[in-house]
This record gives sequence, C-alpha cells and structure tokens, in this order.
Amino acid sequence: MSLNLASLLREAAASSPASPLIHIGETTLNYAQVHAMAQRFAGALRKLGVRQGQHVALMLPNVPQFTIAYFGAQYAGCPVVPLNVLLTADEVAYHLDDSDAVVLVAWEGFLEAASGGFGRVPTTHHLIVVKADPKDVTAPEGALNFAACLGGAEPLPEPVATRPDDTAVILYTSGTTGRPKGAELTHFNLLYNAEYVAQVLFRGITGFRALVCLPLFHSFGQTVLQNAAIAAGGSLVLLPRFDPQSAMALMERHQVTLFAGVPTMYFALLHFPDAARFSLSSLEYCVSGGSAMPVEVMRAFDAKYGVNILEGYGLSETSPVASFNVTDRPKKPGSIGLPIRRVEFRLESETGAVITEPGVPGEICIKGPNVMKGYYKRPEATAEAIKDGWFHSGDVGTRDEDGYYVIVDRKKDMVIRGGFNVYPREIEEVLYAHPAVAEAAVIGVPHDSHGEEVKAVVAFKPGHSATPDELIAYCKEHLAAYKYPRLVEIRDALPKGPTGKILKRELRIG
Repeated sequence: MSLNLASLLREAAASSPASPLIHIGETTLNYAQVHAMAQRFAGALRKLGVRQGQHVALMLPNVPQFTIAYFGAQYAGCPVVPLNVLLTADEVAYHLDDSDAVVLVAWEGFLEAASGGFGRVPTTHHLIVVKADPKDVTAPEGALNFAACLGGAEPLPEPVATRPDDTAVILYTSGTTGRPKGAELTHFNLLYNAEYVAQVLFRGITGFRALVCLPLFHSFGQTVLQNAAIAAGGSLVLLPRFDPQSAMALMERHQVTLFAGVPTMYFALLHFPDAARFSLSSLEYCVSGGSAMPVEVMRAFDAKYGVNILEGYGLSETSPVASFNVTDRPKKPGSIGLPIRRVEFRLESETGAVITEPGVPGEICIKGPNVMKGYYKRPEATAEAIKDGWFHSGDVGTRDEDGYYVIVDRKKDMVIRGGFNVYPREIEEVLYAHPAVAEAAVIGVPHDSHGEEVKAVVAFKPGHSATPDELIAYCKEHLAAYKYPRLVEIRDALPKGPTGKILKRELRIG
C-alpha cells in the first residue's frame, strides 16, 4: 500500500485549484500554483541527483517556499528535516550531519549560519538559497537559487510510492539530556494527525482562514496549521515574525477565522495597548498549545474577543497532537482535554505500575497512530522512550473522573521559554566550555510574558572570573537566540547531593 503526505496537497489542488492557499504581503497563491511549484521542486531534486529516501533540510521562516519545498520533497519521496531558523552555524552543522541531509534549503536572511554549517558537512551536497525577491535568480558562490531550480526543472507528475510507515519528517528534539535527536514521523503519523485536526477539532469546516505566526518548522505550526488547513481546503495568512500589532492587522484585513498560538502570543494580544484599533470579529476558533495556558489569560481572552480557546497537548514525538479539549464536550480550563480519537493515554507510577485512580499523578504514556517510529539512528534512545508500544512522555499528569488530563509537572529540567523547549544540558555544555567556569546549572524562572526565562547559575575555577554580561555574550555566540540565558547568577559553589550531583531544586527555591 502506498501512502504519501503529498497527497494532502495533490487532492486539495485537484478539487479546488483556484482557491487561495497562501497569503503573504500583497501576494496570494492558489492551490494549483503551490502544487505546481511543489511538483517542480520535486523535479529539481531529481535533476540534482537526489534519490528517494535521501533527506532534505529546510531552514526557512513562514514563507511560501517552506510549503512548496516541504511538499515537493514529499513528492520526491525525500524525508524533510525542518530546522529552527535561529540555529547557529555550529548547530546547523550538527543537525545536517546527524540527519544525513544531502540538501539544505535556506532563507537568504539566515545565510551566514546556514552556509557556515553547510560548509562543515561534506555529506550535505547542495545549498539552495531562497531570495526574498522571487524574481532574483542569483546565488552566492557554491550555492543554488531556489527560483532558478524551479524554473529549470520538469515537474514530477505524481508523488513517488511511499509506504505508510516510511519516514516523512524528522523533527529534532533534545529530550532532557544530550544533544538533539531526530524523531522520525511517518506519512501515516502526519496524515492521521492532520486529518484529525481538520475533521474533529475544526469540525470539518472548509475554507477557513488561519493566521500562521507559529513557525512552520515546528510541529505545532506544521500539523495544526499548514497540514490541517490543506486537508480542510483552508488558506494560510503567513506572518514570518509574530508581534501583536501585525497579527491583529492581518486578522482584520484577511478576516481570519482561526488563530493558533502559544500562551505568550495570547498574553501579548490580550495586553496590546492599541488592540481597540482592530476588529477581530471574524475570529471563530482559537487553539493553544506548546506550554500550559494560564487559566486567567484564557478566560480573559475568551471574554474579550468572544471566542473559546481550546487547549491541547502533544510532543514532536506524537506528530504532535495527542489530546485536546474539543467543541462537542465541555471545556475544562487548565486541562489538556481528552486523548484524540484512536489514541490512548495511561498514567504510570515510578515503578511502572498503571495508575487507575482519579487524581493520582503519574507519567503520561501515549499509544496510537500518532506516535513516532523512533529516534533516527538512536535505537537505545528509542527503546528507552517506547516500551511495549507506549511512548513515555516524561510529563507528569493526573486524570479526573471524566477522563480529562491535567499536566502537573513536566520533564523536570526542561524550560519552556515563549513556547520553545529549552534543554539545560545543551546550555550547560556551552558554559562548561568557557575557560573560567568550573560548575554550571541552568534552570527556568517565572517570567510574565515568556512563561519562563532561562537562568544560569555558575561557579568559577580558582583564580578565574567573568561578568554575567560576558557569560551571556559567550552563550549568545554558540546558541540560538531563544536558548541563551538572559540571567546569570554567580556563586562560590553550587549545592550538591551525596553523589556530587548538582541539586537544581535548591537553586529553584534558593
């Protein structure tokens, strides 16, 4: 049986070719146009000698070329590796090498980091640059131009045959320790998740207009907005960088009916001082995820704009949607809702026993068609995460008498800053490379708008020192902008347990 994620775009373009799919600035592209360009990108990959099964990395913001390259690669049977656009050259090189990507498609605004990383990985053969001006067909030395590649390629008429369990996308996630690892999501994983969101969460309504300010390189933006909108025949209003004024102006201009965001975006919209200048009367559906939505923000936003924010839960490893509050059941603010159709949750104690009593906390374990096939080239990590078909999330939750789940704790060391997962181990490794640092620990501290802020606590080697600003600048050189610590505390020594392990819980309370 053949199943290809590209069928989403192909079928939508066949049924509604003239319907608008993408709006950005003054440009609108319909389904037929986007589909034709995706076919040409698939043809361009073939022309470059890229074979089915080889990986294509994308370092693109919310621009039409993301969707074109994403589905074009699927047409060619090439798994996509979306990269965070804020990565440094060091991080780009790591992701390209670890994923075995043979092509990197990068936005010209990120070219310094993209080309710096590309130049260090000999197995990544092609750098394709996307220009802001689609008529510009120039390219830096050693690179190709995206528009020129499309113009010189024969379109691939049909998606190549791929099996349901073939890898379609590799999403990088760190877990709580170590370097990022790639979660392999299959064509079936992603198609099932997109169809669920379109049919159940959005109740099968077609033609809706969604504001896309969630990054498309993130699983939330990819599935809940891009893929689900295409499955429903909707259109995407792209906003490459979120700010409340631009978001409100686009929602008013395009009469946006669907907004999906992380809690910090809702916080910014709710407290934007000039909000009264804009009408959001067209807004019908609001979805929140990425981190816990403060109940008071949800209630205030619902009341102010006459909407009903539905909060859900998921991880990169679950495609990502695993549970949601849904429209045909009562919403419970503060809850992540119910497991989605055909997905099972269970809570496990620290000993692995299944918890059945309501209100008793345990680790959330997930089983269903949304769960990844594993971590790329990491069988041991896969075996640790998936046991007897159950994915162990590392998040601690409770279940009430109605079957609704609430997150009460999470992977204890992870920081969620503005909806982005920040993994302390990665930052600590950078700090330990600083010549003055003897000990380092990274924690999250509460922040009004970001949810959490990244804080580093360090102790120096004898005879060495550095200022907090110097350490922040050092981290900034080596880490993406959302990762580096904004706060640094210097101590004589860090608290430790009997085995010498740094006690982060004491740093959080002290």
